[in-house]
Amino acid sequence: MKNIRNIDKKEYLKELVRVLPDKPGVYQYFDSSNKIIYVGKAKNLKKRVSSYFTKTHENRKTTLLVKNIHDIKHIVVETEQDALLLENNLIKKYQPRYNIRLKDDKTYPWIVVKKEPFPRVFQTRNVIRDGSDYFGPYTSVVAVRTLLDLFRKLYKLRTCKLNLSHDNICSGRYKVCLEYHIGNCKAPCIGKQAKQEYDEYINDIKSILKGNISNVIRYLKTAMTEYAEQYKFEEANEIKEKLEHLEKFQNKSSVVSSTITDVDVFGIEIHEDSAFVNYLKVINGAIVQTFTTELKKAMDESREELLQYAIIDIRQKIFSNAKELIVPFNPCIELDNIYFKIPERGDKKKLLDLSNRNAKYYRLEKEKQQALRKPKENRTTRILERMKTDLRLHNQPALIECFDNSNLQGTNPVAACVVFRNAKPAKREYRHFNVKTVEGPDDFASMTEIVYRRYKRQKEEGNQLPDLIVIDGGKGQLGAALEALEQLGLRGEIPIIGIAKKLEEIFFPGDSVPLYLDKSSETLKVIQQARDEAHRFGITFHRSQRSKNFIKSELRDIEGIGDKTIQQLMKKFKSVENLKKQTLEDVSMEIGKHKARKIFDYLKIVKS
Repeated sequence: MKNIRNIDKKEYLKELVRVLPDKPGVYQYFDSSNKIIYVGKAKNLKKRVSSYFTKTHENRKTTLLVKNIHDIKHIVVETEQDALLLENNLIKKYQPRYNIRLKDDKTYPWIVVKKEPFPRVFQTRNVIRDGSDYFGPYTSVVAVRTLLDLFRKLYKLRTCKLNLSHDNICSGRYKVCLEYHIGNCKAPCIGKQAKQEYDEYINDIKSILKGNISNVIRYLKTAMTEYAEQYKFEEANEIKEKLEHLEKFQNKSSVVSSTITDVDVFGIEIHEDSAFVNYLKVINGAIVQTFTTELKKAMDESREELLQYAIIDIRQKIFSNAKELIVPFNPCIELDNIYFKIPERGDKKKLLDLSNRNAKYYRLEKEKQQALRKPKENRTTRILERMKTDLRLHNQPALIECFDNSNLQGTNPVAACVVFRNAKPAKREYRHFNVKTVEGPDDFASMTEIVYRRYKRQKEEGNQLPDLIVIDGGKGQLGAALEALEQLGLRGEIPIIGIAKKLEEIFFPGDSVPLYLDKSSETLKVIQQARDEAHRFGITFHRSQRSKNFIKSELRDIEGIGDKTIQQLMKKFKSVENLKKQTLEDVSMEIGKHKARKIFDYLKIVKS
């Protein structure tokens, strides 16, 4: 870029505009960092570019664009059509800030007929300019699979990636594969299928993909008649089966008029800052392809400009060579050998109406999908905001932790802590605890110990503290949990409530009057779910501990049998019941004959 620090920017730009040619071309605007911010096309470069600096712009974005222009470059081309094509490619390449957003649609599938000896036909999402024939893009993968399945039934094409050059085939380099043996391929790799026959199949496929199904059907009917006249009934029947598949496929096409041969139809729906453009490809009176794209406005572009961009973009994508384009209004562009038709009645008007409806339905469907997504996105926020109001919290309770104790007549006291994030269980963060310091069935002391241990560790490790603690229990359990928070200096720092199961009462610290929430309340449902999860998780752990301790206590009473021996036996035999089914010799092999005899005598196992 020319150094303009010592030159007035306006004078510098005027100088650039003054020397622009009166010819068609593409111009590029650059900002102070030498980045392309706008690409435009023009029939007359000098007139078009100078208009940016001589007019007063009503659109704020255009005013901002002009303000940010620090340099101008241009490319002269032969025709307006060349300018449109070049502009389209440059916009896609650089995605300038002030241009219409053109989507590249690389994710749409295509069908490719590969340029190679005995061409393969397959699906791809990458268009490579290697001389192969590409058909698409298809908005439906199902449509692509339907076509490929049709070709597999009609023609026995190869699927391998072998280089089937004449020399490779003649040298006997390859052997037939499973596809040949099961009848899906005629083995051109070993010369069992002539290249001429294979190429005829490929030509049929290309005709079908171009929409010329009737020509293929006509050709096959003639061939079937000839085979029948020659008494080659097997070959005739094979063609008959192909015709049935083709006619069935043709019946699925939307036939609109037998008089319309090869046209492209463009319908448009403009809504707020977007334009939705639908494309229909019509061949021999049938719609063989449809495609809808969205363009995002950048600087209040006119409907003519939006349609221009769409026509060039879509025709480039699908390699269309139709000479007649049916459009809702004049797009104000001249394209070589292209005729624009704005129908007012008849079949072509029906086609245009259909395309316009498709564009409108595409927009409505998109809005519908966005509307359906919004409740999912907002549901969590709504619930958390409701909980914040109902429970008199300062912040939304995005992180909730709920505690529950579990014991059976004072044995194996355990506790559970479940975690909810954004009103949903975060099961990987659940924790269970063995009560260590409490003797006997003391639920209050157990609750104090568990809450203390949980948040002492969270503080020491610098982990996130919850926005709300829920205690399964009434005033007594809540008071025990508060005692733990007091010891940690966290009382008043973390909101905490208790829920008494009988009447589903919500208790707050220092408030003797409980809160009763409506049974249908989303707040109550979340608290109940957390409470029930804590109870379920705690009971499961408690049962596991009781089971282990029962086994251990049964064997611990045997003199001379310690924990290591018990663990060794349980690892091998899993349970005491299984242990009782073993022979003395089997148990002796694990822990020795002396210990095995003690266990057998104690458990009164009579096996030897």
